[in-house]
Amino acid sequence: MTEVREVVGGPATVPAQTGSGHGRPDRYGSDGETRVRELLGRMTIEEKIAQLVGFWEKAEGEAVAPLQGEFGDIGRLEDFSRHGLGHLTRAYGTRPVEAVSRASWLWKFQSDLVTGTRLGIPAIVHEECLTGLSAWKAATFPTPLAWGAAFDPALVTEMAAAIGASMRALGIHQGLSPVLDVIRDPRWGRVDECIAEDPYLVGTLGTSYVRGLQSQGVHATLKHFVGYSASRAGRNFAPVHAGPRELADVLLVPFEMAILDGDARSVMHSYAEIDGVPVAADPTILTGLLRDRWGFDGTVVADYYGVAFLNLLHQVAGDHADAAVQALTAGVDIELPTGDAYLTLADSVRAGRIEESVIDQAVLRVLRQKLELGLLDATFTDEPAPVVDLDSPEHRAIARSLAEKSIVLVANQDALPLPAGRRIAVIGPNADRQGALFGCYSFLNHVLVQHPDVEAGIEVPTVLDALRAEFGAELVTSARGCAVDDDDRSGFDAAVAAATAADVAVLVVGDHAGLFGRGTVGEGCDRDDLELPGVQRDLVEAVLATGRPVVLVLLTGRPYAIDWALSRCAAVVQTFFPGEEGAGAIAGVLSGRVNPSGRLPVSLPRSAGAQPYSYLHPTLGDGNEVTNLLATPAAPFGHGLSYTTFGYTDLTVPATAPTDGALTVSVRVTNTGGVAGDDVVQLYGRDLVASVTRPVAQLLGYQRVHLAPGQSATVTLTVPTTRLAFSDRTLTRVVEPGDVDLWIGTSARRDVEASTTLVGDVAPVTNASARWTTAEIS
Repeated sequence: MTEVREVVGGPATVPAQTGSGHGRPDRYGSDGETRVRELLGRMTIEEKIAQLVGFWEKAEGEAVAPLQGEFGDIGRLEDFSRHGLGHLTRAYGTRPVEAVSRASWLWKFQSDLVTGTRLGIPAIVHEECLTGLSAWKAATFPTPLAWGAAFDPALVTEMAAAIGASMRALGIHQGLSPVLDVIRDPRWGRVDECIAEDPYLVGTLGTSYVRGLQSQGVHATLKHFVGYSASRAGRNFAPVHAGPRELADVLLVPFEMAILDGDARSVMHSYAEIDGVPVAADPTILTGLLRDRWGFDGTVVADYYGVAFLNLLHQVAGDHADAAVQALTAGVDIELPTGDAYLTLADSVRAGRIEESVIDQAVLRVLRQKLELGLLDATFTDEPAPVVDLDSPEHRAIARSLAEKSIVLVANQDALPLPAGRRIAVIGPNADRQGALFGCYSFLNHVLVQHPDVEAGIEVPTVLDALRAEFGAELVTSARGCAVDDDDRSGFDAAVAAATAADVAVLVVGDHAGLFGRGTVGEGCDRDDLELPGVQRDLVEAVLATGRPVVLVLLTGRPYAIDWALSRCAAVVQTFFPGEEGAGAIAGVLSGRVNPSGRLPVSLPRSAGAQPYSYLHPTLGDGNEVTNLLATPAAPFGHGLSYTTFGYTDLTVPATAPTDGALTVSVRVTNTGGVAGDDVVQLYGRDLVASVTRPVAQLLGYQRVHLAPGQSATVTLTVPTTRLAFSDRTLTRVVEPGDVDLWIGTSARRDVEASTTLVGDVAPVTNASARWTTAEIS
């Protein structure tokens, strides 16, 4: 029996949800709690504050964190850590260093903390790990949007476990992943770090990542809690004006699941200000919701410089000292990446601006985390592993499988797979560029871009390399045509000539991931429109004008408005930064060696003017006759074609189900085509009449199933009725009785449908309520 898990969202600042903390038993035991409290009792105020800050030896060059240049030098690590240290920031991911030699340095530093400070407490080492460990020569996996396209929680767990094993071997204790922001506007640059526009899909895959990483003894950090992705006009750091119902029913859903069911051990606050209140200074979110309602007992860490931003950007604090008091009181335990604000706390205690007991509470959480990680007993007298293979065959096999399952065939006019022996012109700015395969937080695009003389350190064939290997180098010609994002058309003639001399043109276009305006997508790389960057559309138009069939391959970190291409190109293939094995996966799809099975985790927009858009819209979100501007996407959430076909029969739905129970839905799936393939069975529902408006479609469950030609299987989904819960007019999360449409679809659009009726009293949702849909294949 396979299992797909889902979460029912919890409330934010106002909505009520009955039940207190989720009653997790004391994970440390009475002896452990006695130990950390005794340790706290021996600490000076300086030693306490040292446990609440990080140290980051920043690299020279371009910024990899917002406003990084606004913060000055904090001195030498040895001096900074004389009273101890809470976190060591990005020991491997700041510059290209050999992992083994850096591990030796790290072991020595930790040993010095144990022997050279009064209390002998090692530091937590944290690192970025969104698409793999952010370290030189480490495997780089597909970006989270590709996880969403793959619809495969087990594979995401396997990937995260492999990442966690590498991290633990190098002495890293905490990973700053996964990103659980639900996509609300594709113009936002950080879409490439996100999983999907559906909170259920974000929740299942994000929690699967948490479980995999933490299975290796590395704590996951949920980002960015909460509201960050709902910024005005898709702008990074822009204000958020989401209402409490949107927070509860959409934005908080994945965090609730990852905490209550994934046991995530750390949370990072978001940079957002929601209705004028910065999350970093909001106790109703960081304490009232997170700790008091959900029972979270881990640590809350600051997003980099987020505490100081209360002063510098939000201007709700008069200085860094005021910012520190507000953040710590609200519930931010640890300031990262350094101690720009929290190092003022000793003076604030002496001046009576904050009680030392507030500091004590945060220090206890840090000490409990270090106890859980085994750091309070670590001596670092052993030696790190002499050899660590960060890009092993196991890593690459996982990366290959995830890349292959994530490729979405959006349109196909019987052009794919390409027959053998065809002459292929490979054209476009992303055809022969390694960075085109990776997201913003990959080591290559995040760090190595600032070290152009340093090799990638991992094998990364480009799409051109892979197509030559797949079809034969003698059949493949190439032309760049243009860059990703400028207006130089001087390469068009060569591209047109290459296409004219070939039987088919494969145009590889899309994004370049970067930071703060240095890319077309990534942190701080937002868009005013959703056209392909630069003159890439003009390049496609020029090649289309040759009359040769065009296979459009998109390597992007966001969906673009490509409705013009869906009918005019022979085929359209969407990939979302598929990682180090991505080029081979693309080549396999084009040749037919790989049967595409990815599904869109985000709607393909028709225009930027229709944004923000989500398939989870109520009836008025369609537009229909009430406006001349419809929001209908070019391709819906969940869409994806295959080289075979699938049919659905025998949809079975109970006539009624209790509001406080579950409903069991089964469907017969048959591969009606000529080749083996994977289908992603998607179950949707719609609450027909409710006390507040509800979405016209809502994903209730899904299951990937592999079928040989002619083979059938019955997929049975058991859906807790809390999957249909929402915040009512009193902002209480409930399941209401009434009629519900249900359907199985190859996307959010209906294929086979039925209906049921929820019966009984209005059922309140508690922390103990079931959140997951389970699936069985027979």
